[in-house]
Amino acid sequence: MNKHTEDELLSLIAQMRQEIGTLSRRVNELEQRMGEGAAAAAHAAPSEETLLAISAAVAAYLGVSARIRHVRLVHSSAWAQVGRMGVHAAHRLH
Repeated sequence: MNKHTEDELLSLIAQMRQEIGTLSRRVNELEQRMGEGAAAAAHAAPSEETLLAISAAVAAYLGVSARIRHVRLVHSSAWAQVGRMGVHAAHRLH
């Protein structure tokens, strides 16, 4: 490799490191904002319209009206959600 090419590569690496630093800071800021918003949303009660929409979706899925006892925001991985769906599907509904 000639000297000119090495200088270009070093310059490119420096630019990439700077861009990665900028992107890392932006991601951190967004994660903090989302964390604050999620904490506030977790404590907020769902609106009546939201409960009606959930009730309608459950009734449409099950084919019968269901009483909603509790609604909460769940933060978990997709694997845990799939596991819960399997447990719920195994329960008798009638």
